[in-house]
Amino acid sequence: MSISSPAQRLQELRTLLQQASYDYYVLDNPRLPDPVYDQLYRELLDLEAANPTLIPPDSPTQRVGAPASRFHSVRHNIPLYSLDNAFDLAELAEWQDRWQRLASPESFSYLCELKIDGNALALTYENGLLVRGATRGDGLTGEEITQNVRAIRSIPLRLKLENPPPIVEIRGEAFLGLDTFRQINQERAQTGESLFANPRNATAGTLRQLDSAVVAKRQLDFFAYTLYLEGVGTELALPQSQWESLEFLQAIGFRVNPKRQRCESLQQVNDYYEHWATARQDLPYLTDGVVVKLNALALQTQLGFTQKAPRWAIALKYAAEEAPTVVEQITVNVGRTGAVTPLAELRPVQLAGTTVSRATLHNADRLRQLDIRVGDTVIVRKAGEIIPEVLRVLPELRPNGALPFQMPDHCPECAQPLFREPDEAVTRCVNASCPAILRRSIQHWASREALDIRGMGERWVEQFVERGLLSSVADIYDLTVEQLQNVDRMGEKSAQNLVTAIAQSKAQPWARVLYGLGIRHVGSVNAQTLTRQFWQVERLAAAEPAAIEQVFGIGKEIAQSVHDWFRVPANQQLIQRLQQSGLQLAGEAAPPQAAQPLAGKSFVITGSLPNLSRDEAKILIQQAGGKVTGSISAKTSYLVVGAEAGSKLIKAEALGVAQLSEAELLALLDENLEAAPEN
Repeated sequence: MSISSPAQRLQELRTLLQQASYDYYVLDNPRLPDPVYDQLYRELLDLEAANPTLIPPDSPTQRVGAPASRFHSVRHNIPLYSLDNAFDLAELAEWQDRWQRLASPESFSYLCELKIDGNALALTYENGLLVRGATRGDGLTGEEITQNVRAIRSIPLRLKLENPPPIVEIRGEAFLGLDTFRQINQERAQTGESLFANPRNATAGTLRQLDSAVVAKRQLDFFAYTLYLEGVGTELALPQSQWESLEFLQAIGFRVNPKRQRCESLQQVNDYYEHWATARQDLPYLTDGVVVKLNALALQTQLGFTQKAPRWAIALKYAAEEAPTVVEQITVNVGRTGAVTPLAELRPVQLAGTTVSRATLHNADRLRQLDIRVGDTVIVRKAGEIIPEVLRVLPELRPNGALPFQMPDHCPECAQPLFREPDEAVTRCVNASCPAILRRSIQHWASREALDIRGMGERWVEQFVERGLLSSVADIYDLTVEQLQNVDRMGEKSAQNLVTAIAQSKAQPWARVLYGLGIRHVGSVNAQTLTRQFWQVERLAAAEPAAIEQVFGIGKEIAQSVHDWFRVPANQQLIQRLQQSGLQLAGEAAPPQAAQPLAGKSFVITGSLPNLSRDEAKILIQQAGGKVTGSISAKTSYLVVGAEAGSKLIKAEALGVAQLSEAELLALLDENLEAAPEN
């Protein structure tokens, strides 16, 4: 055997196994018997073990790697836009009217694809090799999960291209098949683990596993649907349509949805939509609508994007699935803000692929509208496709003697009187010492988006509060292994792991701490926005509402809520304790602004600008210190006007707001920047 023989045989085995995976997972046409595949795979493992320096990152054996310690945030090379939604054919026709006001092609066609109910992924290939996989996140940034992406068998580690472009970006949907989802939940039930609510949640949870072996075991699947190429030479014929893009994606190694269809008119789109409204029940995965795209890529480029979505595509959604069931009990739940929410405890029913046994009734006003009673037959649906809610009551099936439900006057947890603001629909418990509020606050603090304390689940929090170990989130950082070992069913190892996780949470950034505090109206995005401006807790605590409101994206209600929270003595004491415990209550100071010539001026943008997208214009204005809002008022300094301007232009003219074209905006920026003093 020559010296090069092991390398040659390794390459032969990898080629055979990669082709076998492509035949099996992409073409659904396996040509290599399983025993033969297993034998070749074992030979590859043995050869690579004997020649570790010859193992490339795209080897079939490298799909499952070492466990990750933590995922980190990455910025997408190309943003992942969301889609506008249409819920009936009239709205679809309105969308067609909108894009046809911006473009008038002699002919056009649509491509319809099923909208898979999963999680979007962004894949980056360099010179044909997979180098990065990331979750969608907020569309601009996501979590880098390359090791887990490698474990998805229908995602190629190397593209099937002889001379691949330097950069290939792929967008697609990771999902779980229904049979696989049911099998996972059956296994979790047998081991006493909590069940996944639906395949989408199971997919999201799987993608964030720190051990890629778990990802491989759960058999995620993937459909590719968008292709971006960079640095393409003349030797590669570029796709000219969405249909050709999907064909190209399949040819280079990806699965694409086989149910796609070209449509020459909205009527054909309607036929496709109506067909799958019922036929989707027989699919092996969940779909909640149809994605309609203009087929010609040149037309897509011409139409471009709004701030949030492509103008050339829309999601035609199916109505939320509904099902009848019976109300067995009506209870109330106290949340971390004290909001008391009525809930309908239901006879379990299958809804959108999941079992539903509880549905929100929102508030007292909604209770009165429904006139819901124990024993009623009700129609439930998934509100926003996630949260089950009662849609309507069928009073003709109401049992005799059923009585209307009355919201309690006192908190069911602490027995203190409940309170409702005149201008609010929500009833609240305002007792800061309420055990329910405390439990929910601690659960929120420990949640993944906040301090991410692994192991502090709902069951443990309830016990810690009941035993008096926790009376505020600051108490978390005083817990010891000895204290935790006295809690039912918590052993020494679990206690030590939790104490370690608590210690690690001290390194979480200031933005997460602010979000974890649970201030009303301050979500994770607002927390990041505020901490960029107020980089120390002392600065935010001392700020007046007017100063907080000056931060772009922060409205009056949020500013007042933040200000009021820091005025409460108990909250001030909490901040002091968190500082003493070593939490991160400061970040890096924002870099000094080079020049802010448009500071104090507000802008509104309307219509389509000739060269800049709205996002690009918005960024230029903000970099110069200006504020961009979505509505015209007498306080608006300028309206930036593009083609097809609508009602904002009419209102601006009525209010006497100054108008700028794109060219005038750029001239204003140049003029002010030149006049601005240097630092």
